[in-house]
Amino acid sequence: MLLPSVVLVLVYQYGTLFGLIMAFQKYNLAKGILGSPFVGWRNFEYVLHFPDIGRVIFNTIFIASMKIVVGLIAPVSMALLLNEVRKVLFKRIFQTVVYLPHFLSWVILGGILIDILSPSSGIVNQLLGLLGIKPIFFLGSNSWFPYVIVISDVWKEFGFGTIVYLAALAGINPNLYEAAEVDGAGRWRQTWSITLPGIAPIIVLMVTLSLGNVLNAGFDQIFNLYSPQVYETGDIIDTLVYRIGLLDAQYSLATAIGFMRSIVAFLMISVSYVLAYRLANYRIF
Repeated sequence: MLLPSVVLVLVYQYGTLFGLIMAFQKYNLAKGILGSPFVGWRNFEYVLHFPDIGRVIFNTIFIASMKIVVGLIAPVSMALLLNEVRKVLFKRIFQTVVYLPHFLSWVILGGILIDILSPSSGIVNQLLGLLGIKPIFFLGSNSWFPYVIVISDVWKEFGFGTIVYLAALAGINPNLYEAAEVDGAGRWRQTWSITLPGIAPIIVLMVTLSLGNVLNAGFDQIFNLYSPQVYETGDIIDTLVYRIGLLDAQYSLATAIGFMRSIVAFLMISVSYVLAYRLANYRIF
């Protein structure tokens, strides 16, 4: 049963590593990987002196960091609120509704967001107009675009992320709440003194594991929402690699940028697993 999955991983995850040779070549499509001349570290030197590389790295880290922070606060808060709901039917319906966006692709959600945030006919700007606020071009403004990316990503994923924390809440001994109630503790004091400490290990674990995604700002989402107008604050490493590699056909440079990103991501993932073991006693082996 595992064989098909193993074959797919070997072919598409490990077999493609052979293509990293292009990062050290002046790749020629006609000559192929084996026939293209080697240029050593020249591509990496060019990348480090690339005029926009600093801005792109900053955008990537900024957007990814905001996603990590807000993506932690939102599901934890939602899990705590749902934990207080006593009507099971309402709780299940609400959970289903907030889970649904997770199963939709960014191609679909991107189209929905473009319509909703349209400066001329979008419902958001229509509501702002009722308040006397001028229309805002959310997806065309360098000031607004990164925050729209973060908020829309959290809206899509926080419902699914809530599952982890609801499972952690289910593992807290209910006798603790009964004892606290006898001692006169209200719901806020019970949440602060029992609930949050009870799920603290899983919060620490999720935070440390998310460090590995600090260079993953979400290519699918940004690719479906950005435009040249917002390159200044919305262009990330993955979109830069896409434009350089596929649109400009500079395969060696794109491979070099992707290779450098992969090395840093590997180091961050390694650090995150070490921290997860030290802080939350989490091990993968």
